[in-house]
Amino acid sequence: MKNITVKDILELTNGELITGNEDFECENFSKDTRQIKEKDTYIGIKGEKFDGSAFWKDALEKGAKCVIVENIDFSKESLDNFKDKIIIKVESTFDTLYKIATYKREINDIPVVAITGSVGKTSTKDMIASVVSQKYKTLKTIGNNNNNIGLPFTILRLKDEELMVLEMGMNHFGEISLLSKIAKPNICVITNIGTSHIGNLGSRENILKAKLEILDGAENPIIIINNDNDLLHKWYLENRDNKNIITFGIENESDIMPKNLKLYHNGSEYECNINGENVKVKVPIAGEHFVLNALCATTVGNVLDIKPNKILQGIENVELTKNRMDVVEKNGITIINDAYNASLESITASLKYLLTFKNSRKIAILGDILEVGEYNEELHRKVGKEVVNQKVDILICYGEASKYIVDQARKEGMDEENIYYFEDKNQILDFLKEEIKKGDVLLFKASNGMRFFDLATEIEKFLS
Repeated sequence: MKNITVKDILELTNGELITGNEDFECENFSKDTRQIKEKDTYIGIKGEKFDGSAFWKDALEKGAKCVIVENIDFSKESLDNFKDKIIIKVESTFDTLYKIATYKREINDIPVVAITGSVGKTSTKDMIASVVSQKYKTLKTIGNNNNNIGLPFTILRLKDEELMVLEMGMNHFGEISLLSKIAKPNICVITNIGTSHIGNLGSRENILKAKLEILDGAENPIIIINNDNDLLHKWYLENRDNKNIITFGIENESDIMPKNLKLYHNGSEYECNINGENVKVKVPIAGEHFVLNALCATTVGNVLDIKPNKILQGIENVELTKNRMDVVEKNGITIINDAYNASLESITASLKYLLTFKNSRKIAILGDILEVGEYNEELHRKVGKEVVNQKVDILICYGEASKYIVDQARKEGMDEENIYYFEDKNQILDFLKEEIKKGDVLLFKASNGMRFFDLATEIEKFLS
């Protein structure tokens, strides 16, 4: 693994060395003075509410060896206090971050798997990373650090890893293009095209265009897509002459498919042909969408020539990022905390999962889907239809837009006695504490800003 030197940074950015040694190798990078460690290189990122460059002294005093800043005037007195440190002044710390992350990727020629999609990016990333780590020492995106700050800093964490698995998110056009040009992926994965951020992009077709920006920085990549998604399937049919496209799916004929699929409330199992060998796959997380995640990870494993038994180990031993289908049982009551984020597609998938609890009372605690713009009423009414279609026993809602869920559930014929809407989110807790009983299954699902994961945590504490 090759490190970046101060001299490299100066040349890449046309920056000015205020003080220090240009031969110093920058191994660890940070943007948060609260997490600074000895010999770190601190990059003073300018955010919406604060300017990270203003904290350069704090970073050095806490042990950073080098700081990269913009728009700072240094007095002789301040410089005298940091004679053994390195200070670099640049025109833009954002541009510097992009350039040094791009350079780090270029000087370390290892495989990069990039993942994007409307829903399921993080859980798919976790599954892929678990599979590829059976063969390669793997660096992966932590949590959902998938934006123009998180992805570059992930690349800068590279030490002796042999492969990177990078998640790419977006809200607008151009964002994934930037990330792809930094990461230069060899394998590009698109999980699905749904309705997340449709309020910003205007249509699902535009969301597809934005997700396809994952190809912008790639040179002749392998492209892996979910062939069951309608727009990706259509795109595949239009581009099937490209032999680098590999498909996975359950419904549509695909390169990687399950046979004899069985879904349970605690996982699933199926048969699958992996590199010419017919094997039995066990997925330890429930839900059809996690079958798709496993098929996707299998496809990546095939491309990287990972042995079938190692692919199976990766799937069976996957550990998900927190708040992605966290399922716990407390005193006979099952709590499903899937409240990190929400879209029509992810809510539908979670409601389908509830169906696997055959002899339980199924309670859906649902909140607003955010960032959907003019599609607000339409999408929430579709959720209301799915609540009835998936035979939810009790519906509990909170949030302005969730009133449409409630109204549509009534129109679809759900019994009024089983529908509850609360103006105060804390009333949900009071209601559940009084009403839930042994055997119930509780699903908490809403966009991140609704903070329904707090509700799930409080109920879990109450039952402990």
